[in-house]
Order: sequence, then C-alpha cells, then structure tokens
Amino acid sequence: MITRKTTNDYEPQFESGEIVLIDKQLKKSSFDIVYKVRKATGVKKVGHAGTLDPMATGLVLICTGRKTKEITQLLTVEKTYAGVISLGKTTPSYDLETFYDSENGYEGITEEMINKVKSDFLGEQLQTPPMFSAIKKDGKALYHMARKGIEIEREPKKIFITKFEITKIDLPNVHFEITCSKGTYIRVIAHDFGKKLGCGAYLRELRRTKVGEYNVEDALTIDEFREHYTIIPIAVA
Repeated sequence: MITRKTTNDYEPQFESGEIVLIDKQLKKSSFDIVYKVRKATGVKKVGHAGTLDPMATGLVLICTGRKTKEITQLLTVEKTYAGVISLGKTTPSYDLETFYDSENGYEGITEEMINKVKSDFLGEQLQTPPMFSAIKKDGKALYHMARKGIEIEREPKKIFITKFEITKIDLPNVHFEITCSKGTYIRVIAHDFGKKLGCGAYLRELRRTKVGEYNVEDALTIDEFREHYTIIPIAVA
C-alpha cells in the first residue's frame, strides 16, 4: 500500500498490485488521478474505488495491477465526509458547480431546528440521485441532459447514514461530518436539508476523510505521488 508513511522505505509493486491513497484536489476528477497514476507508473491496469465529485476534495483509493480485483469490495465500505451546507440558496447541481437558481431568507432558523432536521437523516432511507451525476440513462450520463435543462425521473436508491454530526453553526453555514453507505450523494443531503428547513440549501464544501479503514491523513497528493514514483524510461542507444 502506498501512503505518506511509505514513500521513503517502500519498494512499490505496481504491476503486481498496490492500493494508493491519494488526496484529491479541488476541481480535479477521479479519472484525472487514474490517468496520472497510469502515466507515472507505466501500468495499464489502474482504477479507483469510488469516484469523488470535482468540487470535492479528499481521499480517493487508486488500485493498480492485481489489486484492481479488490475495487468491487472497496466500493461497499462506509465513507466519512466533512463539509459545509450553506442555507438560503440553491443551485441546480446542489453544489457550486452551477450558479444559484433561488434565494430565500434563513432568518429564524435556529440551532434547535438544525439539529432536529439532522436527526431525520439517520438510518436507512431512500435517496433520489441528482440530475447532475454520472448515472446513465440509455447509455448517456444524466449530467449531459442536466446541462441542457432536461430533467427525467430517477429511481430512488436505498442508503444508510450511520453518523450525522453538526460540528459548527455559523449561519448561513452549517459544518458537518457524515458517515454513510456506498451510493450516498452528500449534495442531495444538503439540498434535502434545506428543503426540510424551508429555506433551501446547497453543498458549499466537501472533503472525504475516510474510506473504510483508510484515512486521508495518510494520503499523498497526486503531485507528491508523481514526484516519488514516476518511472523514467531508459533511453536505448
């Protein structure tokens, strides 16, 4: 496994199989990380164990070689996120990828109301995926339709929220930490949170801090990874 702790004394076996912990930067895609790891190591078989939205930062698990066989299992583990829900405005994408499409006052919203709504999200529930997502309909990702202003019916999916803590309230911003099952859209939680409060909301910030037993504190940035592990081809005379 490639982590911040292994860069000095570990000989990686990318072809045989490694799990690489990467701390994704803002506005970068999970596929971009896969591409850069593939290019740096020269290994063709590279994949990620769970995508992370471009507007989010944090832990992405990259599997190489034979470790790609573990991706399916890694997708099923719980994930933990820290972030900020901003009250009083909404966006079509439920985050800052798109511009505001409504604005309402959040005056009168109290800490007691916020904590009461928070408790509604705990446990098993059905969540409708957002239009701005990579879910496919007739072979085409929904976000392509969403960018054209098209909205279609989506089938709700079962999710499970193990933990939902409010860590700070600084209105209009509500800071939180969530531990949840696979397939959970935190953007949808932010949007639905605002609906329940009656003022609207969007996801202002999101950072994935844990994937199962793996922690973002042990992760490398993609630039750090490339600095330590890029394989430079030997020129043939």
